[in-house]
Amino acid sequence: MPVSLNLFTAAYDALMLSDPATKIAQVRALHVAFQAGHAVPAPVEAPVAIDSPGRPVRPLLVAPRELAHRGLGTAEGRAALIHAVAHIEFNAINLALDAVYRFRDLPHDYYADWLQVAVDEARHFELLQARLADLGHGYGDFPAHNGLWEAAQRTAHDCVTRMALVPRVLEARGLDVTPGMIGRLRDVGDHATIAVLELILAEEVAHVAAGTRWFRHGCERAGLDPELTFLDLLRRYEAAIRPPFNREARALAGFSEAEQAGVEALVPSRDR
Repeated sequence: MPVSLNLFTAAYDALMLSDPATKIAQVRALHVAFQAGHAVPAPVEAPVAIDSPGRPVRPLLVAPRELAHRGLGTAEGRAALIHAVAHIEFNAINLALDAVYRFRDLPHDYYADWLQVAVDEARHFELLQARLADLGHGYGDFPAHNGLWEAAQRTAHDCVTRMALVPRVLEARGLDVTPGMIGRLRDVGDHATIAVLELILAEEVAHVAAGTRWFRHGCERAGLDPELTFLDLLRRYEAAIRPPFNREARALAGFSEAEQAGVEALVPSRDR
């Protein structure tokens, strides 16, 4: 990459690449350039709305209710689970790139954090893609949903809202449900997939923590109380809050006891 690359333009270009391998290579090159001081946030036109980021033609995107639920007792069922997580990780690359591209006038460490997240998510995607290949499948072989990017669209207007509702709700949900996935895979002896999910779980704590850090930074700049603002945003956007909760991982990611109690108080009574 050239010296004096515009970080915002480069992040947008990577975001709009459709081929996963090309996108991942561009993410890694941008990360290296930024670390070397060769990619800098510079004045550029305002960020544009993105209806659809770069992604391959497959998987077919359907409504969540149309996704089949398969048991893990077969290789096909395990592949479907791995594919669902791989789809989340691919979307997470785009979400991290969009966080870099869309939100301006933030400290150097903000961009460093989200480029690192993009690199991590890319590695996670590759690990899951390799497990799919082990089981005779590839990314795109199963349908998926577009919920993560729809959340990006709903929060594109404001960094505080994005940090609250994407890392601290959707990615935190990954902290909550992954231990259960690992337990189910242990029951069927899929230790190779367990190893990948355990690595992802450990690294996703840092990603949610980055969301916590920059959510609180934005609240401080705006003179807002972080805990009250977070719970208000959950109510305002009708965020889906339901158990289980991985309280230990959430605490490591920056959720205070009072904040987590407030989150759990929002669980509908039917789900308790």
